[in-house]
Amino acid sequence: MKKIKGSHLYLTLVFIVLYTPIFYLIYYSFNEAGTMNHFTGFTWEHYQAVFYDSRLLIIVLNTFMLAFLSALIATVIGTIGAMMVYYSKKRSQRNLLLSLNNILLVSPDVIIGASFLIFFTMVGTVFKNFHLGFLSVLLSHVAFSIPIVVLMVLPKLQEMKDSMVDAARDLGANNLQVVKNIILPFLSPGIIAGYFMAFTYSLDDFAVTFFVTGNGFSTLSVEIYSRARQGISLEINALSTLVFLFSLVLVIGYYFISKENTRKLSHRNHFKREVPPIQ
Repeated sequence: MKKIKGSHLYLTLVFIVLYTPIFYLIYYSFNEAGTMNHFTGFTWEHYQAVFYDSRLLIIVLNTFMLAFLSALIATVIGTIGAMMVYYSKKRSQRNLLLSLNNILLVSPDVIIGASFLIFFTMVGTVFKNFHLGFLSVLLSHVAFSIPIVVLMVLPKLQEMKDSMVDAARDLGANNLQVVKNIILPFLSPGIIAGYFMAFTYSLDDFAVTFFVTGNGFSTLSVEIYSRARQGISLEINALSTLVFLFSLVLVIGYYFISKENTRKLSHRNHFKREVPPIQ
């Protein structure tokens, strides 16, 4: 009992340390004085300044479009990659693919960003029309998001019983039908989790994006960093508050989607147990 209370106290302290700066930032986003020293009065002017800043709104739209596209592409490639890893016939080949996948996860973002910068610079020397910008950032985000999706989908593949696939093949299903009707529906919770993880990683990435972004294109993290270097502006507080609330909505949405998928899966399993076999 004491251990349980101690763990709850520890978790409470951790959440306090994590969320206190966020709520401090949100609190002063409503400060009329325009500083973070003393709260003088409540105002919405900093939020109005965010919506009146057309350049900032374009950057926000670019950031979310980039996150949606990169997460979608990474989810498709990562799901296929997870199936390739799982269905590899040789154990050594499977371990090699997993090791290559995990290298990107443990590599520092600075190294990854510098590597992509060198690569895109080499591509630019061959293809003169290629420049750093939206495409280079998109390809970079897809690349570092794929390993995340693989790790989200792979455990669901390991949970799936191979007898389901064997039964489908015995009934005459081809490879496409097996993937479409058996594997993908079972993997849907992992695929959704992988998409949301890839989306959030793309949304808040700074190090890699800072290396591969070019003139005329910027993301929210790079823009906030550039403005923060110029001095404290409560417009940044207001913008960060809006991003935090959007992330909170995503987390809540993911929770309900996962809960609904779990309910459908349990209902399906219960229905299978209730229906008597055909004699």
